[in-house]
Amino acid sequence: MNSPHELTQLLDALRALRDGCEPRAALATLTRTRGSTFRRPGTHMLVLHDGRVVCELSGGCPQRDIVARALEVIADGAPRRVTYNSESGLDVLMEMGCGGELEILIEPLAPAGAIAFADSLAQCLAARIDAQLATLFAVDGQVIAPQRMVWSAQQVLFDGIGDAAIGAVLATACAAHRPRGATTQQLASPRGTLDVLIESVQPPHALVVIGSSAAARALLPLSTALGWQTTLVDHDPVRLQSPELPPGLRTLCTTPEQLQQALPLDAHSSVVVMTHNLERDIAWLAALRDAPVAYVGSLGSRERVSRMRHASELNGLRLHAPAGLDIGSETPEEIALAVAAEIMAVINARSGGPLRDNDGAIHG
Repeated sequence: MNSPHELTQLLDALRALRDGCEPRAALATLTRTRGSTFRRPGTHMLVLHDGRVVCELSGGCPQRDIVARALEVIADGAPRRVTYNSESGLDVLMEMGCGGELEILIEPLAPAGAIAFADSLAQCLAARIDAQLATLFAVDGQVIAPQRMVWSAQQVLFDGIGDAAIGAVLATACAAHRPRGATTQQLASPRGTLDVLIESVQPPHALVVIGSSAAARALLPLSTALGWQTTLVDHDPVRLQSPELPPGLRTLCTTPEQLQQALPLDAHSSVVVMTHNLERDIAWLAALRDAPVAYVGSLGSRERVSRMRHASELNGLRLHAPAGLDIGSETPEEIALAVAAEIMAVINARSGGPLRDNDGAIHG
């Protein structure tokens, strides 16, 4: 799937197409995979008529071939499904040593209606609402011009299906889809067997950094590079005006008691407390005890962390302290990398260990 950051870029580009700021284009979507592949189902790449792309799929041989076929789709205006495997004669993945198979849907985006779903998805991202995007692209095995539905909170936000019976089937499938990931399903309907890609769409992750330590300042540009919506919080307005801060950074001057009123937090948020004062750290952490966030972390030595864990104010708080994965970090930049890596592992439900086991086998 595309990351929320990539999806934001993609939606911006799609809406620019609709507004006439860009030329004709085609959308390439990874619908099925098998074995080892470079991306997973639900990943999209926009190809413009001059060969420029938005949200690269791989950057290697498969992408070059996909771009070439997308240009053909732009020229003839007909959607197509391309399979890359050892039997199709398009085994570029096999040649690269990946050994996987994949299916790509490529659709022209000439009609304005083809990208009308983008507004609904963009509104969900802006409101930080989880949604499901269903793309119907084949009926009884025959590729059709893709039709889409955006579903969220038990209701249809966008209906580009135009058929009540099929729409009901897609809405039911969206309601049953898991919160994360994407999958192509074959669904029975009164109109035949439907091939439907269902994707979970989640807002960009938000990172709140509390404190103005060297490690905090080092974490800010890394967080921004990862596409996280980054906010620096401090109770001292002078520190928030430091020329060392990245340009355009969102800052907030507040106190622990006012934090949750001043800054809405949700399940797609993480908070890292990085001040120089233990009592102040505990006050900030205590203010987060009932916050619905994915991750709360704090830096500190063994003694400092022990005192945090024994602080009655923090009872019930699931605290990552000291924050970060054990990669031997010492400098502020290394500490920032360790912290960002642990946050990513937590939000992706991963252990944060190596990609291989002791025998060299690669985890899925």
